[in-house]
Amino acid sequence: MAENDETPKGAATNGNGTQPTLNVLAQYVKDLSFESPGAPNSLRSRDKAPGIAINVNVNANPLSEQQFDVNLTLNAKATVDKDVLFNVELVYGGVFSVAGFPQEHMLPVLFIECPRLLFPFARQIIAEATRNGGFPPLMLDPIDFAQMFQQKIAEDQAASKVKVS
Repeated sequence: MAENDETPKGAATNGNGTQPTLNVLAQYVKDLSFESPGAPNSLRSRDKAPGIAINVNVNANPLSEQQFDVNLTLNAKATVDKDVLFNVELVYGGVFSVAGFPQEHMLPVLFIECPRLLFPFARQIIAEATRNGGFPPLMLDPIDFAQMFQQKIAEDQAASKVKVS
């Protein structure tokens, strides 16, 4: 006779028999800024493509034991020579319910998986803001949040070694 097990076969558990869950409870624009200081002159055709600098940052703050506010900050600045064509900044947030994960997996969930879920929406907002500003839509390339997280951990470890010395 088969046992009545509520966990599907092959599903990962956290060691105490429960499945880890990650749910998006809310998504929101916390801050959106678009500037085109040289408009309308900055909208004219150019012989060369502008240089575009993109910065990405992720922050996470606990709201309760199982709820976290994760903010994905994207900055994109387009320049030709010393002229700024546009500067767009977006802080896109999500409230996540995170339960059943081992403690050592919490930071990767918050700083890799949560921003990975937010990114497509933030990318669309950036594209629409630049298009509405009179420029071609800026379609950001996918971001490797795992690499960003590993780099941040390495930087934090290096900084802690410098402080100890």
